[in-house]
Amino acid sequence: MNETNVRLIAPSGYPHDRAAMARGVDRLHEAGCAVSGLEVLDRVELRYAGSDAQRAADINALATMESLPDIALAVRGGYGATRLLLHLDYGALRERLAGSSAVLVGHSDFTAIQMALHAQCGLTTFGGPMLGPDFGAEVASDFTLEHFWNTVRAPQSTASWSTNDTVELDVAGPLWGGNLAMLCSLIGTPYFPDIDGGILFVEDVTEPPFRIERLLYQLHLSGVLGRQRALLLGDFTQCKPSGYDNGYDLDQGFAQLRSVVDIPVIDGLPFGHEPKKFTLPFGAPARLRTGGGRAQLDFSGYPHLAR
Repeated sequence: MNETNVRLIAPSGYPHDRAAMARGVDRLHEAGCAVSGLEVLDRVELRYAGSDAQRAADINALATMESLPDIALAVRGGYGATRLLLHLDYGALRERLAGSSAVLVGHSDFTAIQMALHAQCGLTTFGGPMLGPDFGAEVASDFTLEHFWNTVRAPQSTASWSTNDTVELDVAGPLWGGNLAMLCSLIGTPYFPDIDGGILFVEDVTEPPFRIERLLYQLHLSGVLGRQRALLLGDFTQCKPSGYDNGYDLDQGFAQLRSVVDIPVIDGLPFGHEPKKFTLPFGAPARLRTGGGRAQLDFSGYPHLAR
């Protein structure tokens, strides 16, 4: 197999865990990858991986470099991607990346970049592993890395998991989503994709249960949920109630959501801020089938490595 070219991008927080970044680079080398963009690992400005201009340039460079990388991989999340949305060259990115096999991947704060690129350019990117937290974990998840490579090296892929929901379902539509707070932060902006009949997946981290419910209500009251075919609940990591919640927890919040929306809500999707996660193409055609405590997503028509 030919060498895979991976270019690192740092649109959000600075690489505070340098050991994890080094492990991630080593694992990519072990997987037969050539890694470029290593200079982003040395950039620090306040809580960010460089200035807004530098971080936007990481992405804009994809439109002008002589040879596109096979994979543009976010080093970590945090915060900062939203500040870049006004500075991306969407016309040039659309012209260079539309129809290409280049794989852009990340999660968490990277959701803002994914939303903007889809809304402004129609590009399909990937929610999936990042350099530090996933490739660079002390013990990397075989599940995560195997699903990543199997997905980006093939024109179609499948994600199946156990769910507590017993609804029988067979629907199709564009697959999209990511971090719940990031999704809601862009409602009403030019960077929120106008997707009808979609399969929406959400996850979050360190948000109290009442805030998760409030964010889901924002999607509901804005009409976004009502236009989808299904909502998939991913991982909600360290989203713990306080003493004041008086018995209210995430399960109560999700039950409330189910009582007010008219679309199926399916739980258990391995995606988010946990070691085990699928790689999911944002904007790709997908089919969701559920029944008997199992759920399965089949997706295709996304950028994938040409070899």
